[in-house]
Parts: sequence; structure tokens; C-alpha cells
Amino acid sequence: MLSGDGVVLYVGKAIDLKKRVASYFQKPAGLSPRIQLMVAQVAHIETTVTRSESEALLLENNLIKGLSPRYNILFRDDKSYPYLVITGHRFPRLGFHRGTLDKRSQYYGPFPGAGAVRESIQLIQKVFRLRNCEDSVFANRSRPCLLHQIRRCTAPCVGHISESSYAQDVRSATLFLSGKEDEVVDGLIQRMHAASGAQDYEAAALHRDQVSALRAVREKQYVSDVAGRDADIIACARAGTVTCVNLVMIRGGRHLGDHNHYPSHADAVDEAQIIEAFISQHYQYHGVPPLILTRQAQDVEELERMLADHAGYKVQIATRPTGARRVSLEMAEKNARIGASHAASLQANQEARLAALQQVLGLPETAQRFECFDISHTMGEATVASCVVYEGSAMQKGEYRRFNITTPVAGDDYGAMREVLQRRYRRLVAGEGKMPDVVLIDGGKGQLGIARQVMDELGIGDVILVGVAKGEDRKAGLEALWMPGRGQPYVLGPEHAGLHLVQQIRDEAHRFAITGHRARRGKARSQSPLENISGVGATRRQRLLAHFGGLRGLQAASVEELAQIEGVSRTLAEKIYQELH
Repeated sequence: MLSGDGVVLYVGKAIDLKKRVASYFQKPAGLSPRIQLMVAQVAHIETTVTRSESEALLLENNLIKGLSPRYNILFRDDKSYPYLVITGHRFPRLGFHRGTLDKRSQYYGPFPGAGAVRESIQLIQKVFRLRNCEDSVFANRSRPCLLHQIRRCTAPCVGHISESSYAQDVRSATLFLSGKEDEVVDGLIQRMHAASGAQDYEAAALHRDQVSALRAVREKQYVSDVAGRDADIIACARAGTVTCVNLVMIRGGRHLGDHNHYPSHADAVDEAQIIEAFISQHYQYHGVPPLILTRQAQDVEELERMLADHAGYKVQIATRPTGARRVSLEMAEKNARIGASHAASLQANQEARLAALQQVLGLPETAQRFECFDISHTMGEATVASCVVYEGSAMQKGEYRRFNITTPVAGDDYGAMREVLQRRYRRLVAGEGKMPDVVLIDGGKGQLGIARQVMDELGIGDVILVGVAKGEDRKAGLEALWMPGRGQPYVLGPEHAGLHLVQQIRDEAHRFAITGHRARRGKARSQSPLENISGVGATRRQRLLAHFGGLRGLQAASVEELAQIEGVSRTLAEKIYQELH
């Protein structure tokens, strides 16, 4: 549904499009005020026919993600859920994984957070003693590492365990991660008795400890009402204008933890629609468990069909759980209420901070979007500038940007600030982004003057500029806020709510800049200067370094000495000499 100026207002799907679309216009009085407002703006409707319900679900969510319609409930596309991976190596590696999944490896998850993955890795290392070193380290070990000494690895890198025995440990670990703990325990008990019968009491004691550890984990994390199954529990709650959807993840019968999601455009929408939107959007990018427990979902049968079609197996959405499942759902609902209440209090605090800053600096109430810049370098090396964005009572991390500074004078902070502001706002002037209301500059009058010059040159003098100068002895709370045309700075004091907002934004810009600077500096220091010379490939680099005994010897060599190396012409030798001096 589109407005008169072509803006997409809403994206929806239905098995019977005629019936669904007509419902918006035949009885408008029965619609919610929010939908009535939307319908009043609709000037045009576009439809697309798909081959299946799952294809419709996929198209709907792709359009919602790409267009961000103002009347659709939007969940942040969190594709960074971590997984536990067992690689397809001859001696598989146990590890932590984010990103694209490789078909050659086995993945378990997703987990609600990195801590849950690392806890599982530690448990599997303790019980099954699988390696977690990178393949490059594994291939070059000459003796066991510390993990072998503390009984966390069987040291396959140096042949302390056979391939078949290691494969048996890998199989036990995969069964455990799949929820087949009884089978794992039975196998370990059999191995314990066999070792005891062979009078290998040390191995028998090891298997006994493994059984004890698994039983302890079961008592701590095992969810009896979904024994051995994968399941998700979804609950929704509100506090003021904040909506929270709590997702509890159970994999293989083990409770892995929960994760809160905070949708946008969820005001005046009932909880059943929010749950439906979450299920539709979330499972397009993450594995669908065979069981989903929730209370408020609507159109359950349609959702089950679409999820089953997408997943390739039957999916059950249980909306009236009983017994232990009901207790689990109630706990998720409690977590959702706590999450919504906490987020609402943070939002109120941020709004109070913004109001205090607007009042003391004389900013208009429309000043909602802030951008902050910081410069980071080490004695002029690897200079990086950061730009962070604050809007809607939160830092907008998806809009952060870093800039590698190319200013010729090393350590020239004024020149670096001029470069980053020109590069940033030339793009915005060209219509490539959203213009801020306020720009914070980490620096005093000098940096603020540079910012004013750049803005005037670009013709965007209506943006409010504020310089954030460090206080005496660089103590937090003593910062001075400079504004163009004002002879004296604002010194708000350490207790001022407005200063707290400025500090939050400035500190995030500093963190983002220094992280980028360290990465750029580390890359520069770990990279051979030979790699930047055209005509010098891997073979020539190896030949040069081997002949001269390393980079220092190479730097001390003359053009004539360089030209004597096989494959190095006189012209190339001169180029190498010039690049190294």
C-alpha cells in the first residue's frame, strides 16, 4: 500500500488477497485508529502473486526489511547469532562461529549469546576433550599444548590419540549437542567397564568423571517438558511505549538462555500481531525448531504451514501449553515484562538527558539526531576518524562510519578533522544520507572553527555545531562545550543530565575511533612493505628475504646487490630500493 507521493506504507500477505484488501475499506469504522490513519493515506495498491505461502512469507519479509514501511512492525535483522561448530577436518575442531554456514562443518545453535556458546565449548572440552586450536596451529605443533596438560584436549596434533578414538569422541559430542544424552552416557559407561576389565583404571576413572559431568549438566540445564527436543518459547510484554519480545532457546532439551527483541512501529498494535510479525521475520534467517511455545499468536495454522514449508519438516506452534510447558512460558512472559520495563526506564532517562541538553544549550525541540566525530592515531601513525550517530534515544550502530585519513601531515588533527567532515557531508549534501541536527566535535575552539569553515564551504550552515573540550586534567565531568559565536564555553558540571548524554555519545565515538585505529595500525605493522611493490609476488619475496636474511638485510642491500637475485631485473631492483628507503 502506497501513499500519494509513492512512499510505501504497508506490506502484507494473504491467501485470499481480494478478501484481505477489501477488509481495510469495507468497514473502516471497525479498524483500529492506527489502521484507519494508514487507510486514509493509501492512494495506490500493488500486488504480487507467488507460488506458495512460504514464498509469500519470504517476499513479505524481504520487502519489509528493504522498505521499512511505517505501518509494519519491524524487528532488527539480527543475523549475528553465534553457533558452535565442529569442523569437517580429519581431526575436527570445536569452535565458536558467526556468519555464513559452511556445508562441510556441523553447526549447533543458534545460541542467544556468546557466553552460552563458550560455556558449551568449555563443557565439551572438559568431557570429550576435543581440540579448539586453528588448523594452522594444529598442523605445526611439535609438542602438546597447555590444554592437553590440564586434560582439556587429547593432543591429536602430535598423535597422542588415534583417528578412530578421536572420531568416537567427536561422535559422542555431536550426540550430546543433539540432545541424545542417554545414548552418550550409556556409551561412556560401557567404555568405563571395558577399561576397568582391562585394568586400565586411569581410563576408567576418566570415563567415570565424564559421566558425572554430563549428569551434573543435565540436572542444571535439562528441560524435562521438551526432553531431547529443539524448541523456542516466545513471549511479548509492554511498558509504556516500549514493546519487548523475549525469545527462549532450548536445543537438544538444554536451556541455552534467552534474548530480548525490541520492535519498531509496534505502537497501538496488539500482541498477537507482534508475535506473528516476529515469527514471520525471525525464522527467515534462523533455523526453525519443530516446537514453538507462545500464547498470543494468531493465524496459527497458516504460520505452521509456512514455517513447515520453509523448514522442510512439521512445525507445531502451541498456544495453550499445560503443565511444565505453561510454567516455562510464564517465565518467558516475566522476562519480557522485565525487559520492557528496563528499556522503558532507559528510554525515559535518555529523553530526560536530551531535554536537559536542549534547554541548557538553547537547542530546538526538533534537535533529535546527533553525529559525533573523533580522531585517533599514535604519533601520527594510522590515523582513523570515527562518526557515530545518536537518534531515537539510542546509538544507531548500523549508521556508524570510519574514515582512513590520508592527510599528508602526520598528526595534524585539524587537517584530519577537515578531511573527515568534508568526506562525510559531501555525501550527505549529494543526498546519500540523512542530515544531522547537531554535530559534536571532540575538541575545543580550534576543531570547532575547522568544522564551521567546512560547513560554510558546503553550504549547510544550519547544522548546530558543538565542540566538546576536555576539562582540567582530562577529568570526566569537567568538559567544556563550545558553540560558534559564543565567547565562553558551557561548563555544566558532573551531575548535569545533558552532559551525561554528551559524554555517552563522545565516549562511543572515541571507542569506535580507537578500535579502528588499532586494527589499521596492527595491519600495517604485520604487513611486509614488499607486499605493496608491484612485480614482487610471493615467490620473489621469499627469494629476497631468504637471500638477505630478512627485511633488515634487504633494506641494507644496494641496487646492484638486489639486481643479482634471480628474477629481479635492474628496473625492479631500483623500484624495490626506492620503496624501502
